[in-house]
Amino acid sequence: MIRSHIMKEVFILELPILQFGHIKSRVPIMQGGMGVGISLSGLAAAVANAGGIGTISGTGITIEELRSHIRKAREESKERMGYIGVNILFAVKDFAEKMQAALEEKVDFIISGAGISRDMYAWGKAHNTPVISIVSSAKVARLSERLGASAVVVEGFEAGGHLGTDRPLFDILPEVVEAVNIPVIAAGGIMTGEDIAKAMRLGASGVQIGTHFVASHECDAPLAFKQMYVDAKQDDTILVKTTVGLYGRAIKNRLTDLISNEETKLRIKKCHKCLKICSFRFCTMEALNNAIIGDVQNGLVFAGSRVQEIKEIRSVQQIIDKLMDEYQEVR
Repeated sequence: MIRSHIMKEVFILELPILQFGHIKSRVPIMQGGMGVGISLSGLAAAVANAGGIGTISGTGITIEELRSHIRKAREESKERMGYIGVNILFAVKDFAEKMQAALEEKVDFIISGAGISRDMYAWGKAHNTPVISIVSSAKVARLSERLGASAVVVEGFEAGGHLGTDRPLFDILPEVVEAVNIPVIAAGGIMTGEDIAKAMRLGASGVQIGTHFVASHECDAPLAFKQMYVDAKQDDTILVKTTVGLYGRAIKNRLTDLISNEETKLRIKKCHKCLKICSFRFCTMEALNNAIIGDVQNGLVFAGSRVQEIKEIRSVQQIIDKLMDEYQEVR
């Protein structure tokens, strides 16, 4: 009994800490922000309570809904002093308003992708809030650091959702680590403790994980969405060009069959004018909303390239515990 207790304490002490700004997480795992409605207060709070860093996606929700989820996640994670941040897509029209709302709510950090705004770093600095950029090259990582990023998430081709590169994560990661002096967080296809160990060996300060956390009880997605992950087979994902102007990785379904032909135009029921630039070929927001209400055949079900490795829905704590056990075994 005593020996077992000592072994557990050693295990905890040996775990690396992901640190940027004022944040020092107990495990080196940040949860990716996934919209629409996939990572809200439920998932973010669960990850924070398990020792990681939780992220609420601000995509596709109103500013008041964003404020509400921030407050709820903070309330649900305050006993364990978890960290809660917000992901805000630069491509959306209300980017500035949502960022200001998140800063007013005193989130622990803000992360942004699909573009870079010089202003967002200045706003973060004024509120003493770390701002993180999602990058896919050493060049953009250097620019982010110069503008004031507290850390960068380098995302490889294996990631789910919108992609900024056609290169694998472990090809890009060493270049980004070499290019900057701020923490680098590896993302895209991280599914095992061995993946985490490899990223750390290549110089990453931690990892960002999205796909794995979708198949959790606490994830805010509907069960039908999670079941698509569990049922996915090899080669079940496809790259489709969305109206954001980027390719996104999604699980094949009726909708992807239609939009994989880039000449196809689908009827838009109602344009919400949510994007700064839109191709109007179909409505990306409508497709994401369809998925979140459980219509997974007519919605976009974004997922990473290794989604087929997920075999069951588990708790966030179980997922993180297994990843850390695997990490320790490899080390």
